This record gives sequence, C-alpha cells and structure tokens, in this order.
Amino acid sequence: MTSPSHLHAAHVCTSQQRPVALGADDPRIVDRREFLWRFGGGLGGIALAWMLGREGALAEGSAGIITGANANRLPHHVPKAKRVVQLFMSGAASQCDTFDYKPQLIARHGEKFDPGGKVELFQSDPGACMKAPWDWKPRGECGKMISELVPHIGSCADDIAFVHSMISKSNVHGPATYMQNSGFVLPGFPNMGAWISYGLGSANQNLPTFVVLPDVRGFAPNGPSNWSNGFLPAAHQGTMIRVGQPNPIFNLFPPESAKFITPESEREGLELIQALNRNYAATREGDSRLDARIASYELAARLQLSAPEVLDLRGETEVTKKLYGIGHEQTRDMGTRCLVARRLLERGVRFVQIWSGADNGFPRRNWDSHEDLAKDHLDMASSMDQPAAALIKDLKARGLLDDTIVLWTTEFGRMPCSQGGKGRDHNPFGFTNWLAGGGIKGGVSYGETDEWSYKASVHPTYCYDIHATILHQLGIDHEKLTYRHNGVDRRLTDVHGEVIREIVA
Repeated sequence: MTSPSHLHAAHVCTSQQRPVALGADDPRIVDRREFLWRFGGGLGGIALAWMLGREGALAEGSAGIITGANANRLPHHVPKAKRVVQLFMSGAASQCDTFDYKPQLIARHGEKFDPGGKVELFQSDPGACMKAPWDWKPRGECGKMISELVPHIGSCADDIAFVHSMISKSNVHGPATYMQNSGFVLPGFPNMGAWISYGLGSANQNLPTFVVLPDVRGFAPNGPSNWSNGFLPAAHQGTMIRVGQPNPIFNLFPPESAKFITPESEREGLELIQALNRNYAATREGDSRLDARIASYELAARLQLSAPEVLDLRGETEVTKKLYGIGHEQTRDMGTRCLVARRLLERGVRFVQIWSGADNGFPRRNWDSHEDLAKDHLDMASSMDQPAAALIKDLKARGLLDDTIVLWTTEFGRMPCSQGGKGRDHNPFGFTNWLAGGGIKGGVSYGETDEWSYKASVHPTYCYDIHATILHQLGIDHEKLTYRHNGVDRRLTDVHGEVIREIVA
C-alpha cells in the first residue's frame, strides 16, 4: 500500500489507459493531511488510528488517542497491577482518630499540648491533648490497632499497607488537594489518573480511561479541576459520572423535551459536527482540545450503549448490595458509587476516583472537623467505612484485587490537640494514607509520627512517593513517564519520589 507521505506526487492509472501526470491544480490531488482526514475520518479510520496507536505507529498526541506508550516504551517492567481506584477523603480525615494509634496521646488527654517549639496551626491556638472519641482494637492476624470509628476497614487490615508518615506542603485545602492529586500545590498540572491514561491508554474503548465519581452532595475544593488533564492532551482528563442522578453523564443523551431529535437525525448531526471539527482541526495542528473533542463524540456514541449497562445495578445480587450498604440511607450513596467503581474496573477502566466529602459550607458535609470532630467524623466515616471495605472484599472475592490498587487518601491530617474543645485544626506535618491490592503487601505499616501523632518522625513520605509506588506497580518507571511542556520534561513526581519498597511484594 502506498504510504501517505508519498501522495504528493500522485498519479492515476487504470487498466484502459496509460499513466497521466496530474498538474498541481488538479482537484484530484490531496496533500497528506487532507488524505488522512478524507479517508481516515470514518469509524474505520478511527479503528485504524487506534490500532496504529496501540502499536506505537502514530505521532505523539495524534487524534487525542496516543498515550505516550511508544515514546516512553511502556511498560518499563512487568506490571503487578492493571488499574487503580482512589478513595479521596475531602476536608482532611484525622489520622489520630482512625489509623494512627498513639497510647501517649490517650494517656495525656486533657493535658497541655507541648511538643516543643512553635506549633503552627491553620486557624486556632493549640488546645489540650485530645484522645480519639472512639476505642481502639487490634484487627486481623497482623494485630493492627484501628479505631472503632472504622471497624469495617479494620476487618481488612491484613490486606492493607498503612503509610503513617505522610506530609503535605500546604495546610490549605485547595492547594493540598491539588498536591495529593497532581503532585503540585498549584493548578494546571495533570491528575495522576490523567498520567495513567496518558501512559497506559484504555483497556476498553467503550468506556473512558479515567472516571470520576463525585460526592452527591457537591464538589471538593477546586471542583472539577482536581481531575484535570493539565498540559497533557485533553483526551486524558477525567470523565465525571454523577451516579444516582437522572442525568449521570452530562449531554450524553438529548433532553426529553427535544422530541424532534430522532436516532437518524442525531447520527446525521454528529456526522456533520465531526466533519466541521475535522476541517477546523486540519488547520490547527497540535491543538489537543480539538483532537479530544473529535474523540469525545466517538466515545459518546459508544457510551450511549455501554454507560447504561455499567450503571444498571439490577443484575447485582442482594448479597452484593447488602455488602456495600446500598439498602441503608447512611451508606447508600457511597456504597452505590463503590459498586459502580467495581463494575467500571472489571470492564477495563484504568483509574476510578471516588470522592467522600463536599466543600459546601455548614452543616459540615466533609471531613473538615474544626467544630465538633466526634459528630462530623462519625457522620463521614459511617457513610464511607462499610462501602470502602466492601470494595476491597468484593474485588478480592472476584480475583480482581490481585491486580487492582486501592488507594485511600486525604489532603492532610488533623492536630492531636483540640480546637475549641471539640474540634481539631489542620495538620500537614503527619497523616495517613493506605493502599491495598495490586502487589501491595497486606498487614504492614510504614513510617511513623511522633508520640503525639503530630509530625512524621520515621520515613517522612510525600505524595510523590505514593505516586511513584503506584506507577511502579503499573509497570511504569516514574522518572521515565514524561511529557514535554514549555521546554521542561514534566512528570507526575516532578523531581522527587521514591518507590516505597517496604510495602511492595
């Protein structure tokens, strides 16, 4: 087959005539770009582009489909995981009330909090030492001490690696949330899910590679920019699905009021829009927004068939629904989203992000417990604990936990001293993340905070290390997954990051 790069010197030949040289003004002559749009613009062309992309035969960024795998020769090593689900506790879940057991904090309850030196707080002066309002019990064969606030997660202790020495570079929700998602405290950088989409691509062409399931109560600080593609091609941004809402994916189907839209007219309209977009894009090479828009229409057409099926839980057993707590008001929303996440993961979605908590003022609907920790954390944990544990157990029962990483995180922790007698202020100096599955060791703990659960004292760990570890399990060397932007080879871990070898099998 003639290569498109040779078509600028085209000739026409039939069995009845000799070759005739064509002039430069002949309308039958097309340049390479016009050829690709004209003959590769239909479904067959899209399929061809996808196949070529998977083989690394297309240029970086073409049609918003290429993921960088060719440029970075992925995977760099044999992966132990194929997919990731992240549970994000928005508002800052308290480490000293959940997973970071400190006997000295319990013993010093009510005493002056004096760890030495100036105590930096976000909006208060240090109160007295305040123990957790809940008891602690050893869990699993590993004997991990876990708070009664999260008993269901405690039942999964033997599958979990706890990282107790997390540090954030900000004690402000917005920048700290950006940092846990993208590695930077500033906006404009890609979410980890976008990086994974860019690096590994899709395992199911009928579903997005990166899906976000926001809290039904609203968005976390920064809103949808938390799952931005940043400077990566726009096709790698997270696709938001509002589980349980009448319109879970915006603009996927025509509104009910538009009775004049028929399947045939919709198809013709989409074909016209695609043609216009392609003509427009043909003169604006390298604009990934246009490439992503073209790809999004094709994906939307496939989603009209695949999305209703993946969101339809009627085929799930009552035992499964009970496991996730879908039958109870407190756990219904989070349980439904965790179950949908499992269905997305088993159908090939690479990265699913589930949010717990919304930045919508008072009364508190997130983990930011300045006023009354016992009340606010109990409300949040009661809605999250059972569904999160169910996700681990369900994945494990189906054989999916072996190659699925579950990450539980929050933007920073909370202080071991009281604020106003019943609350806790922000603490960026020491908090807890945990991981399970995907080749992560279970029943282990890494790093420590001091005796107060105030500052990381052993193996200080940043999001860069968590990100590097997750990429490693996916077969990616975090130092090699790069994207050239403004003259800099950018990466998820910036110039930082070490794989936490102690928690990987």
